[in-house]
Amino acid sequence: MSKPWLLAVLGAGAWGSALALTMRRGGHSVRLWARDDDLVREINTHSENSRYLPGVMLDAGVDATSDIAEALGGADCVLAAVPAQSLRAVLTAARGAVERHVPVVLCAKGIERETGRLMSEAAREILPENPLAALSGPSFAADLARGLPTAVTVAAQDRALAAELARRVSAPNLRCYSSEDIVGVEIGGALKNVLAIAAGATSGAGLGASAVAAITTRGFVELRRIGAAFGARPETLMGLSGLGDLILTCSSAQSRNFAYGLALGRGDRLDNLPLAEGVFTAGIAARITRERGLEAPIIEAVTGMLEGSLTVEAAMQALLARPLKSEAE
Repeated sequence: MSKPWLLAVLGAGAWGSALALTMRRGGHSVRLWARDDDLVREINTHSENSRYLPGVMLDAGVDATSDIAEALGGADCVLAAVPAQSLRAVLTAARGAVERHVPVVLCAKGIERETGRLMSEAAREILPENPLAALSGPSFAADLARGLPTAVTVAAQDRALAAELARRVSAPNLRCYSSEDIVGVEIGGALKNVLAIAAGATSGAGLGASAVAAITTRGFVELRRIGAAFGARPETLMGLSGLGDLILTCSSAQSRNFAYGLALGRGDRLDNLPLAEGVFTAGIAARITRERGLEAPIIEAVTGMLEGSLTVEAAMQALLARPLKSEAE
């Protein structure tokens, strides 16, 4: 049996804290980095993260710190679980502390808004000598933290690295499958957030379960179309990080993106809602599809709703009024 690793988890939000707890349950030593000293103090003193994971007790072996160099010192592997739009800044701060051979697993789902780069592309610019991987799939932080069964994909261009990381990161309630298609895994994780907003808005506007099912299914067509343009493998998009994650996030208010869409569809206030990564991804995803000459009417509709140029009802009418065609198109 392999010797347990020392894992550094960057980001003490719900997902980072859930991953840290799960890695500890898997037998690894864990250091959890957070920006907030009060949060660090609560985790180390009370084994709790009441802000992001209320009601869940963290293992006493999860050691939190606000010193990123301390978190990364001697780490065998890094799990980067900060929001997608913060990843570049955090990895830049980490650059001098993480050793070159140490694999960095990207656990955020999104596209960098300023550059249009996937998380692995942004990370490669900052950490060119570190092996990179992506972890994605149908997973809610609260479920994972409570020990409920969860399955995800761990992808890296190097097949052996992907398999080793999947084996190492798997835990009693977390099953990891390996993949070489890091682009496909990242595209699925990023775009499902945008499509979940569409599904939530459809539900929030009271347009019915049939409409939500149609939006989810036709959204998957867009996801596959865009994924193919990026070179993603069809089987990846049909798997956990594509279809699996889409089904989960388009069907539950536990999803921040679906919940944001619900509020949007109901006409509720949006300024007090938790971070929904799809809000940041929608506009850049729409721009990328236009530049590549791809059809993505649902992603375009979400962008219009978020920008305030379309109501949910108008967006749905525009989708229904599109020219009829074969379902295979």
